[in-house]
Amino acid sequence: MEAENAVSWHPVSEPAQHVRFCANAELDICNWLIDADDPQPYCVACRHNRLVPNTGTEQGIDRWRRISQAQRHLFYSLLRWNLPHPDRQQDPEGGLVFDFLEDEVQGNTVVPAMTGHEEGLIAIRAAEADDVTREQARTSMNEPYRTLLGHFRHETGHFIWNKLVRDRGQFNAFRAVFGDERADYGAALQTHYENGPPANWQESFISAYASSHPWEDFAECFAHYLHIVDTLETARSFGVVIDPHRYHDMAAEVDFNPYRAESAEQLVSAWIPLSVAINSIQRSMGQPDSYPFILSPPVVAKLDHIRELIDSA
Repeated sequence: MEAENAVSWHPVSEPAQHVRFCANAELDICNWLIDADDPQPYCVACRHNRLVPNTGTEQGIDRWRRISQAQRHLFYSLLRWNLPHPDRQQDPEGGLVFDFLEDEVQGNTVVPAMTGHEEGLIAIRAAEADDVTREQARTSMNEPYRTLLGHFRHETGHFIWNKLVRDRGQFNAFRAVFGDERADYGAALQTHYENGPPANWQESFISAYASSHPWEDFAECFAHYLHIVDTLETARSFGVVIDPHRYHDMAAEVDFNPYRAESAEQLVSAWIPLSVAINSIQRSMGQPDSYPFILSPPVVAKLDHIRELIDSA
């Protein structure tokens, strides 16, 4: 890009377009651009933020940088699919808004902030930007995978369910695949935490938590759909190919646009060989598997339902 003045730039490839950096670039939080004449000071991702980590400390700024990086990964996918993402100015009651919450200190006890979703409001525990804190939470909850990006994608899955299923009255198709969401949510979670998942949960669910309630099943599957599609696109960009001459049953080449996949089966056929290769590389480095999940036929059907919802949006 070439600078026109202190705050306005124009891309060399688009001389007529004038852009400026998101206001959060001042703290090296965000590197996205907006139109120079946009009245909003923040980019399309950052303008959804309501509460942010404490910028008066280096720890707060460092946490926000990591959180913002994950948030921009999420919005890349939302924008690629043109999925609805109204903010609270556009939709005061149900627009998408983020609170990055600090833990509370009560006496000598630290009370962790809760990550969750409620009618478009997504809360993310800011402390999970710290590797040690996040790993402690992952271990204590017996989770094979826990990342900031995973939180963003899962909780946004609840928001997307509101917009693409509830608000469009697509209940019958949803229930045929995921089950009846009218089951008592609070009671379902209590049962899950007290008794754990069903013994055969991997036959029908992407994760143990997905088995707790249809809402959580959808959110988990939505997150995994984004994991798979975005990683496949990255592999395609780098020309990654699993050698078909040596591994006939595990050959894979991403020779299609994952964001425009014709079916979940097309995605999974490329994803399984690639994820096996990635996991094997991780093990060679003494690291845990990047993708420690099983994609059973019922899970693939759920992913395909999500693909259909996205396409219809």
